[in-house]
Amino acid sequence: MTIVDATLSTGEVIDLHVDGGQVTSVGSGGGAVLDERLEAHRGLILPAFIDTHIHLDKALTRAAMRDPDGSLTGAVESTQAAKRAYSVEDVRRRAKEVIQASVLTGATRLRSHVDVDTIGGLTPLHGVLAAARDCAYIAEVTTVAFPQEGILRNPGAAELLVEAMTAGADVVGGMPHWEQTEDEQREHVRICFDIAERFDADVDMHVDETDDGSVRTLAMVADETVRRGWQGRVTAGHVVSLAAADDDYADEVIRRVADAGITVVSNPMTNLVLQGRADRGLVRRGTTRIRELLAAGVNVAAGQDCVSDAFTPFGRGDMLEVALFTAHAAHLTASYELDVVLAAVTSAPARTWRLGSGYGVARGARADLQLFAAPTWAEVLRRQDPPTHVWHSGRLVARSTVDRQLYG
Repeated sequence: MTIVDATLSTGEVIDLHVDGGQVTSVGSGGGAVLDERLEAHRGLILPAFIDTHIHLDKALTRAAMRDPDGSLTGAVESTQAAKRAYSVEDVRRRAKEVIQASVLTGATRLRSHVDVDTIGGLTPLHGVLAAARDCAYIAEVTTVAFPQEGILRNPGAAELLVEAMTAGADVVGGMPHWEQTEDEQREHVRICFDIAERFDADVDMHVDETDDGSVRTLAMVADETVRRGWQGRVTAGHVVSLAAADDDYADEVIRRVADAGITVVSNPMTNLVLQGRADRGLVRRGTTRIRELLAAGVNVAAGQDCVSDAFTPFGRGDMLEVALFTAHAAHLTASYELDVVLAAVTSAPARTWRLGSGYGVARGARADLQLFAAPTWAEVLRRQDPPTHVWHSGRLVARSTVDRQLYG
């Protein structure tokens, strides 16, 4: 396949060749046109988005549950009731719907946190794994064994995490701030890293998703990462309490996070809804210290997180929308800052996945690509139109058209 007259995010106009599921050349002209030719008409060509923080097992459950009160605690409690009614086929159906929606909007890699606890057992995991198999032709889905109910607070969860990893989960999750004491938080972190070492797996934890600035499990995760030699293999999601912490602590822990090579994933679409509900007057924005993390050299990605569940009624698996929310929430509006927003849904999560040279619009990369009608990233972000074409491993897996007609 040859894509002719496409524009890179740098502004360079190129021809791009794909063969055997890989990008074989990128440049002006670029050699013989292969069997299939697509005129890009100067549209923007990007690597496919990566959603590195989503909950496919919970997705699309909101309509069937009692209306949550809007708090994180209320959402967890509402989800507990929903989990008791889960079946593998129910989870599979809902997860598949969101994977398909994500591909239509340009994401061909998704990392799904999946609840593992004594309420739902491994049913959520088996459902998401089944959906991942169903959708393997159009997307790559990996799973995080996630102890939503805690580990010390939910006796039996540690054993279930081991079972989940044995059953096919890819990454060890955690949620240390959900434990009741600081010692239990440290023990939670230790248990997660023990399991990660046992399975030689990466770690991806929900960390400090609270407005309480005194909650500081991020430091525990950073210290344990270095202690175990797990640098470059750990992700911390949310980290919203960092915005409420004092500046001295924030500066120090951000330095430790950078030194440990931890990726931080911000999930603004959910946290803008959940956080700051008790604030009056000046309401916090519900995100972590994105700009300060970036300034310190921390790899910062953005995720969808939730899709119509107890935590938020919104979300649709659209990473372009997530990028727009990220730009708004973090005040990222200058041209070079919009490049940072693009990285948050492309190269930053690719680094978390440790994809290296196998990702991007570059020779030798897997041909996970998307093409937009607009010629620049700023225009794509502003317009919010879906990609016209999406490819996964060189295969065309989605097409979209936008038909607007004005009368009178």
